This record gives sequence, structure tokens and C-alpha cells, in this order.
Amino acid sequence: MAVGYLEILRTRHAARLLAGTLVGRLPNITGAMAVMLFVRAEGGSYSLAGALVAVYGVANAVGQPVLGRLVDLHGQPRVQLPAALVSALGMTAFAFTGVEPLVPAYVFVAVAGFFTPPLEGGLRALWPSVLRKEDQVHRAYAMDAVAQEVMFTAGPVLVTLSVSLWSARAALVLLNVIGVLGALSVVVSVPSRAWRSAPREAHWLGALRSPGLLVMLSAFLFVGIALGSITVAAVSYADGRGGDAVYGWLMAGLGLGALVGGTVYGARQWSGAPERRLRVLVALLAVCYLPLMLVPGPVAMTALAVLAGVFLAPCIACAFVLVDRYAPRGTVTEAFSWLVTTFTVGMSVGTGLAGPVVEAGGAVWGFVVPGAAGGVALLVLLVTGRVFAVPRGGAVVVVAAENDPNRAVEPRFSSGDRA
Repeated sequence: MAVGYLEILRTRHAARLLAGTLVGRLPNITGAMAVMLFVRAEGGSYSLAGALVAVYGVANAVGQPVLGRLVDLHGQPRVQLPAALVSALGMTAFAFTGVEPLVPAYVFVAVAGFFTPPLEGGLRALWPSVLRKEDQVHRAYAMDAVAQEVMFTAGPVLVTLSVSLWSARAALVLLNVIGVLGALSVVVSVPSRAWRSAPREAHWLGALRSPGLLVMLSAFLFVGIALGSITVAAVSYADGRGGDAVYGWLMAGLGLGALVGGTVYGARQWSGAPERRLRVLVALLAVCYLPLMLVPGPVAMTALAVLAGVFLAPCIACAFVLVDRYAPRGTVTEAFSWLVTTFTVGMSVGTGLAGPVVEAGGAVWGFVVPGAAGGVALLVLLVTGRVFAVPRGGAVVVVAAENDPNRAVEPRFSSGDRA
């Protein structure tokens, strides 16, 4: 298992690109928590903090595919670094002006969210040109998903440490400075400077004109709903059973499960169609959410949280492979950015949906939501079987470097099929 990952990391530029992307995404990973702590330190209410975090999240969801399309059109350095600088300046301005007056605070937070650079989609567009071999690219997608789980664990620790050592304002500024340095490390690298998207056919829908990609996004909207609802249900469960400490253990268990699952998934080569494999993985993900409804004691519940997380990273890694496959010519970064946006929106919807459910029925019914959402995600993949498959008849098979410089044979739309 370790040999496969080490082989990737020893490849020239691979470790730098992975590390730079993770560091560059740190402001986005920790943004909601940092804004929340800063608003509270400034004397703002929880309602104001929640509203600012929501504005940040919505702006980020809108900005990712927009910036992703610009990356496909103009290259990574000309978009990623300026976006990182503008985002950091927006959050720094918010840190120094504070929450009063309100209008500038909302504007600065919106700017910071909208201009968050699409480093995540950019890295996945770079993997084929860096690794060359298809099995290594697939393993890199899994390693990428695992590394994100590590950052989602380490990021909040860094925020808490920065706030305790200095202040919430200093934490906001520091995280964004670190983010700019990470983005800079990526865009000055040889692969980032050399990467060019394939020529694209002008269309206002961009990547969204691919039916297969739309199926993927629809399914992962519900996967995001499942994950977002778990966080709310876990808070309800932890009340009266240890509070924040128990909640922390549940979230850590969920992350540990994803870490283990992604590591094992990426350690081997998988045969067969990835579409079929994704259906199996989503089915397993939905099934593993169901035992959470048993709501046993904290120790057993933490074990169930680990089980619930096992198939999350493999689902995401498999989705990366399919996004690259279904992205229309010249839209690969935008397509990956749409996946990020859809998943983020799903998590927000899940959080909002689980709140009233928990209030009405308690933690047990709160944990019904992720199981149901996972089931709907599977249903989407099943009922769209004819669409969600590699095009056969009527497609033109092109042997050329396109989104994937491996020059693998991939089906593309014929001119008559293009929107």
C-alpha cells in the first residue's frame, strides 16, 4: 500500500503540487470556523456570524465554477494567483474593519469567498500530465481525497492554536497569507505553467452540457446532503452524552473512517467500469449510514461513525475519475469545480434540512436523513443508467491528448451530439 503512494510522491513535482494545493486551500477549509470565531471575538451575535459564514459559502460555491472556466480558458497562473491575492485581501480587509458597519463586512466576506482559487480542480487537471500512467492518476485521486481528510482535521487545530496564541484577527490574516504562499507554490511550478486545456467548443453551459456529468453532480448533491446532515444530528446526539467532547469524537471517527477507506481504496488497481464501481460504493456508503440510527453509547457510536466514513473517500476518488471522463473537451477544471460546488451546496442543504428534523424527532430521526440521502444518491445513479455510461454508438473515439495527456482512448461527442 505504502509503495504505491510513495511511487507517486517520488514523481517529479507530485509532492510539491499536492502540498501546495492543500496549503493553498487552507483558508477555504478553515474559513467558516475562522470567521465564526472572529465575529464572536468582535462581540457579534451567533446570527451575524452564521449569516457571514453563509455569504462566504454561497459566494465560494458560485465562484468555483466561474474561476474554473477561466482557468480552462487562460491557464492556471493567470487565474489562480490573482484570485488567491484578491481573496486574501478581501478577508484581510474584513479582519481589520470588523463587523461594523455591516455592509462592508458582507462585501469583504463575499469577495473572499468568490475569489477562492479553484486549486482543488486545478490539481486534478494536472495529475495526468505529471503521472502519465492511468493507474497512478487514479491512485493520486484517492490520495488527494485522503489528504483532504487530514487537512480537515489539522485545519481547525491550526485555527484554534492561532487564536489562543495571538487573536482571531491574526488567525484570519495568517491563514490567508499561508494560502497565498500555497497557491504561489503551485502556479510557479513547471506543470502548472505548462498546462493548457484542450481547445473547447464555445457554449454557455460549458461543462454542464455533458449529461453524464449532470448525473454525477445530481448524485453527489445528495451525498453532500448526507454528510451535512450528520454534523447536525451528531450535535443533537452529543447533547446530554458529553457535549462537545463526544461531538468531537464522532467527527474524528467519521474522518478516520474516510482516511482508512480512501487509503485502502487507492492502494490497489480496480478493474471494470468505474460507473458500476461508483454505484456499488454509493450503495455501501448509504448502508453504512443506517446503523447510526441505533444511537448506542458514545464508544459504540464513535465506532459506527468510523464505519459511516469508510466509503466516503472511495466514492469521491471514483467520482474524480468519472468527472475527468465525462468533462466535455476543454472544460476539465470547470467540471471538477462544479463537483466541489455541488458537494458544498449539498452539505449546506443537509445542515439546513437536519435542523428541523432533529428538533421534531431528536437525534434518531436526524440520523435517518443521511441514510435516506445516500439512498436517493444511489437511486439517481440507477435510474440514469443509460445516460450514466460510456457513450458507445454515435460517439467518435479520439486517440489524442485531450483532458488526459495519457493519450488514452476516450469517447467524445460527435459534432452532431454537441449542444
